[in-house]
Amino acid sequence: MEFQKISSPSLKELFIEQLEHMILSGKLKIGEKLPPERQLSEMMQVSRAVVNSGITDLEKKGFLIVKPRSGTYVADYRRKGTLDTLMSIMKYNGGKIRNEEIRSIFEVRTALDTLAARLCIDRITDEEVQSLFQIVEHIRTSQTVSEAIQYAFDFQHEFALLSKNTLIPLIFQSFRAPVFTMWERFCDLYGIETLYESNLTMWTYIRDRDTEGAVNWIEQSMQQCIDGNWKIYYD
Repeated sequence: MEFQKISSPSLKELFIEQLEHMILSGKLKIGEKLPPERQLSEMMQVSRAVVNSGITDLEKKGFLIVKPRSGTYVADYRRKGTLDTLMSIMKYNGGKIRNEEIRSIFEVRTALDTLAARLCIDRITDEEVQSLFQIVEHIRTSQTVSEAIQYAFDFQHEFALLSKNTLIPLIFQSFRAPVFTMWERFCDLYGIETLYESNLTMWTYIRDRDTEGAVNWIEQSMQQCIDGNWKIYYD
Protein backbone atom coordinates (compact mmCIF):
# COMPACT_ATOMS: atom_id res chain seq x y z
CA MET A 1 0.00 0.00 0.00
CA GLU A 2 1.33 3.43 -0.96
CA PHE A 3 0.99 6.31 1.48
CA GLN A 4 1.06 9.94 0.47
CA LYS A 5 2.94 12.73 2.13
CA ILE A 6 0.93 14.79 4.59
CA SER A 7 1.38 18.50 3.98
CA SER A 8 0.04 21.47 5.89
CA PRO A 9 -1.88 24.27 4.15
CA SER A 10 0.21 27.33 3.32
CA LEU A 11 -0.57 30.72 4.84
CA LYS A 12 -1.95 31.80 1.47
CA GLU A 13 -4.30 28.79 1.38
CA LEU A 14 -5.47 29.56 4.94
CA PHE A 15 -6.00 33.21 4.02
CA ILE A 16 -8.08 32.25 0.98
CA GLU A 17 -10.09 29.70 2.95
CA GLN A 18 -10.91 32.18 5.71
CA LEU A 19 -12.13 34.85 3.29
CA GLU A 20 -14.14 32.32 1.26
CA HIS A 21 -15.87 31.13 4.44
CA MET A 22 -16.60 34.70 5.53
CA ILE A 23 -18.13 35.45 2.11
CA LEU A 24 -20.11 32.21 1.83
CA SER A 25 -21.39 32.52 5.40
CA GLY A 26 -22.54 36.07 4.78
CA LYS A 27 -20.16 37.66 7.30
CA LEU A 28 -18.74 39.58 4.37
CA LYS A 29 -21.61 40.92 2.27
CA ILE A 30 -21.67 41.31 -1.50
CA GLY A 31 -20.47 44.81 -2.30
CA GLU A 32 -18.69 45.25 1.03
CA LYS A 33 -15.28 46.88 0.86
CA LEU A 34 -12.33 45.05 2.40
CA PRO A 35 -9.74 46.85 4.53
CA PRO A 36 -6.56 47.91 2.70
CA GLU A 37 -3.96 45.19 2.16
CA ARG A 38 -1.64 46.63 4.83
CA GLN A 39 -4.42 46.54 7.39
CA LEU A 40 -5.50 43.03 6.40
CA SER A 41 -1.89 41.93 6.74
CA GLU A 42 -1.71 43.29 10.29
CA MET A 43 -5.14 41.97 11.31
CA MET A 44 -4.48 38.44 10.00
CA GLN A 45 -0.78 38.43 10.91
CA VAL A 46 0.47 37.43 7.49
CA SER A 47 2.73 39.19 5.01
CA ARG A 48 1.40 41.64 2.46
CA ALA A 49 2.65 39.26 -0.23
CA VAL A 50 0.29 36.57 1.12
CA VAL A 51 -2.60 39.03 1.19
CA ASN A 52 -1.88 40.35 -2.31
CA SER A 53 -1.51 36.89 -3.84
CA GLY A 54 -4.60 35.59 -2.02
CA ILE A 55 -6.72 38.51 -3.21
CA THR A 56 -5.56 37.86 -6.79
CA ASP A 57 -6.67 34.21 -6.55
CA LEU A 58 -9.99 35.14 -4.95
CA GLU A 59 -10.63 37.62 -7.76
CA LYS A 60 -10.01 34.86 -10.32
CA LYS A 61 -12.52 32.68 -8.48
CA GLY A 62 -15.11 35.43 -8.62
CA PHE A 63 -15.24 36.14 -4.88
CA LEU A 64 -13.57 39.56 -4.97
CA ILE A 65 -13.24 42.44 -7.39
CA VAL A 66 -10.34 44.89 -7.29
CA LYS A 67 -11.19 48.41 -8.44
CA PRO A 68 -8.15 50.58 -9.22
CA ARG A 69 -7.81 53.62 -6.94
CA SER A 70 -10.88 52.48 -5.03
CA GLY A 71 -10.20 49.20 -3.23
CA THR A 72 -11.17 45.55 -3.02
CA TYR A 73 -14.83 44.58 -2.79
CA VAL A 74 -16.79 41.37 -2.27
CA ALA A 75 -18.10 40.32 -5.68
CA ASP A 76 -21.38 38.61 -6.50
CA TYR A 77 -19.77 35.19 -6.97
CA ARG A 78 -22.97 33.80 -8.50
CA ARG A 79 -22.43 36.19 -11.40
CA LYS A 80 -18.63 36.33 -11.48
CA GLY A 81 -17.74 32.78 -10.42
CA THR A 82 -16.21 29.83 -12.24
CA LEU A 83 -16.14 26.09 -11.61
CA ASP A 84 -13.43 26.84 -9.05
CA THR A 85 -16.09 28.85 -7.22
CA LEU A 86 -18.36 25.81 -7.20
CA MET A 87 -15.56 23.70 -5.72
CA SER A 88 -15.12 26.26 -2.94
CA ILE A 89 -18.86 26.17 -2.26
CA MET A 90 -18.71 22.37 -2.08
CA LYS A 91 -15.79 22.53 0.35
CA TYR A 92 -17.68 25.03 2.51
CA ASN A 93 -20.69 22.69 2.49
CA GLY A 94 -18.58 19.74 3.68
CA GLY A 95 -18.01 18.37 0.19
CA LYS A 96 -21.71 18.39 -0.70
CA ILE A 97 -23.31 20.05 -3.70
CA ARG A 98 -26.50 21.91 -2.94
CA ASN A 99 -29.72 21.07 -4.73
CA GLU A 100 -29.62 24.12 -6.99
CA GLU A 101 -26.05 23.33 -8.08
CA ILE A 102 -26.98 19.69 -8.75
CA ARG A 103 -29.91 20.72 -10.92
CA SER A 104 -27.78 23.25 -12.78
CA ILE A 105 -25.00 20.74 -13.48
CA PHE A 106 -27.46 18.18 -14.82
CA GLU A 107 -29.10 20.77 -17.04
CA VAL A 108 -25.73 21.74 -18.53
CA ARG A 109 -24.70 18.09 -18.85
CA THR A 110 -27.93 17.32 -20.71
CA ALA A 111 -27.15 19.94 -23.35
CA LEU A 112 -23.48 18.94 -23.56
CA ASP A 113 -24.05 15.16 -23.71
CA THR A 114 -26.83 15.57 -26.25
CA LEU A 115 -24.51 17.45 -28.62
CA ALA A 116 -21.69 14.93 -28.02
CA ALA A 117 -24.02 12.00 -28.72
CA ARG A 118 -25.32 13.47 -31.98
CA LEU A 119 -21.81 14.14 -33.27
CA CYS A 120 -20.35 10.88 -31.98
CA ILE A 121 -23.01 8.65 -33.54
CA ASP A 122 -22.48 10.36 -36.91
CA ARG A 123 -18.71 9.82 -36.82
CA ILE A 124 -17.88 6.75 -34.73
CA THR A 125 -16.39 3.61 -36.28
CA ASP A 126 -17.25 0.00 -35.42
CA GLU A 127 -13.85 -0.42 -33.74
CA GLU A 128 -14.48 2.64 -31.58
CA VAL A 129 -17.89 1.28 -30.59
CA GLN A 130 -16.23 -1.89 -29.29
CA SER A 131 -13.63 0.15 -27.47
CA LEU A 132 -16.42 2.02 -25.69
CA PHE A 133 -18.05 -1.29 -24.75
CA GLN A 134 -14.86 -2.45 -23.02
CA ILE A 135 -14.88 0.67 -20.87
CA VAL A 136 -18.53 0.12 -19.91
CA GLU A 137 -17.79 -3.48 -18.94
CA HIS A 138 -15.10 -2.24 -16.57
CA ILE A 139 -17.86 -0.47 -14.63
CA ARG A 140 -19.64 -3.78 -14.09
CA THR A 141 -16.51 -5.53 -12.80
CA SER A 142 -15.34 -2.66 -10.59
CA GLN A 143 -14.60 -3.61 -6.99
CA THR A 144 -15.09 -0.15 -5.52
CA VAL A 145 -17.32 2.86 -6.08
CA SER A 146 -14.28 5.01 -6.90
CA GLU A 147 -13.19 2.57 -9.59
CA ALA A 148 -16.68 2.39 -11.09
CA ILE A 149 -16.98 6.18 -11.16
CA GLN A 150 -13.63 6.51 -12.89
CA TYR A 151 -14.69 4.10 -15.64
CA ALA A 152 -18.07 5.83 -16.01
CA PHE A 153 -16.25 9.12 -16.46
CA ASP A 154 -13.82 7.49 -18.92
CA PHE A 155 -16.73 6.16 -20.97
CA GLN A 156 -18.54 9.47 -21.21
CA HIS A 157 -15.35 11.42 -21.78
CA GLU A 158 -14.34 9.00 -24.55
CA PHE A 159 -17.58 9.35 -26.48
CA ALA A 160 -17.16 13.13 -26.09
CA LEU A 161 -13.71 12.75 -27.69
CA LEU A 162 -15.18 10.60 -30.45
CA SER A 163 -17.57 13.42 -31.32
CA LYS A 164 -14.47 15.01 -32.89
CA ASN A 165 -15.51 18.34 -31.39
CA THR A 166 -12.39 19.70 -29.71
CA LEU A 167 -14.19 21.75 -27.05
CA ILE A 168 -16.70 19.24 -25.65
CA PRO A 169 -14.10 16.97 -23.96
CA LEU A 170 -12.40 20.00 -22.40
CA ILE A 171 -15.67 21.32 -21.00
CA PHE A 172 -16.58 17.84 -19.78
CA GLN A 173 -13.19 17.53 -18.08
CA SER A 174 -13.75 20.81 -16.26
CA PHE A 175 -16.81 19.26 -14.59
CA ARG A 176 -14.80 16.28 -13.31
CA ALA A 177 -14.78 17.07 -9.59
CA PRO A 178 -18.50 17.88 -9.14
CA VAL A 179 -19.47 14.99 -11.43
CA PHE A 180 -17.44 12.56 -9.33
CA THR A 181 -19.14 13.86 -6.20
CA MET A 182 -22.60 13.36 -7.69
CA TRP A 183 -21.84 9.87 -9.01
CA GLU A 184 -20.47 8.87 -5.62
CA ARG A 185 -23.80 9.90 -4.12
CA PHE A 186 -25.62 8.07 -6.93
CA CYS A 187 -23.73 4.81 -6.26
CA ASP A 188 -24.28 5.11 -2.51
CA LEU A 189 -28.02 5.32 -3.13
CA TYR A 190 -28.55 3.01 -6.10
CA GLY A 191 -25.41 0.90 -6.45
CA ILE A 192 -22.73 0.32 -9.04
CA GLU A 193 -25.04 -1.99 -11.00
CA THR A 194 -27.45 0.87 -11.70
CA LEU A 195 -24.57 3.06 -12.85
CA TYR A 196 -23.45 0.25 -15.14
CA GLU A 197 -26.94 -0.31 -16.59
CA SER A 198 -27.37 3.39 -17.30
CA ASN A 199 -24.09 3.61 -19.21
CA LEU A 200 -24.73 0.30 -21.00
CA THR A 201 -28.06 1.66 -22.22
CA MET A 202 -26.30 4.70 -23.61
CA TRP A 203 -23.69 2.51 -25.29
CA THR A 204 -26.47 0.41 -26.87
CA TYR A 205 -27.94 3.47 -28.56
CA ILE A 206 -24.47 4.42 -29.83
CA ARG A 207 -23.90 0.88 -31.13
CA ASP A 208 -27.24 0.93 -32.95
CA ARG A 209 -26.54 4.41 -34.36
CA ASP A 210 -29.84 5.49 -32.80
CA THR A 211 -29.34 9.21 -32.34
CA GLU A 212 -32.84 10.06 -31.17
CA GLY A 213 -32.85 7.12 -28.77
CA ALA A 214 -29.54 8.32 -27.28
CA VAL A 215 -30.79 11.89 -26.94
CA ASN A 216 -34.03 10.75 -25.31
CA TRP A 217 -32.11 8.51 -22.91
CA ILE A 218 -29.79 11.35 -21.89
CA GLU A 219 -32.71 13.66 -21.21
CA GLN A 220 -34.65 10.95 -19.38
CA SER A 221 -31.79 9.73 -17.20
CA MET A 222 -30.67 13.25 -16.28
CA GLN A 223 -34.23 14.17 -15.34
CA GLN A 224 -34.49 11.02 -13.21
CA CYS A 225 -31.45 12.26 -11.27
CA ILE A 226 -32.98 15.71 -10.81
CA ASP A 227 -36.41 14.78 -9.52
CA GLY A 228 -37.21 11.17 -10.48
CA ASN A 229 -36.42 7.64 -9.36
CA TRP A 230 -32.64 8.34 -9.27
CA LYS A 231 -32.90 11.61 -7.39
CA ILE A 232 -29.63 12.43 -5.66
CA TYR A 233 -30.48 15.69 -3.92
CA TYR A 234 -29.15 15.96 -0.39
CA ASP A 235 -31.70 16.37 2.35
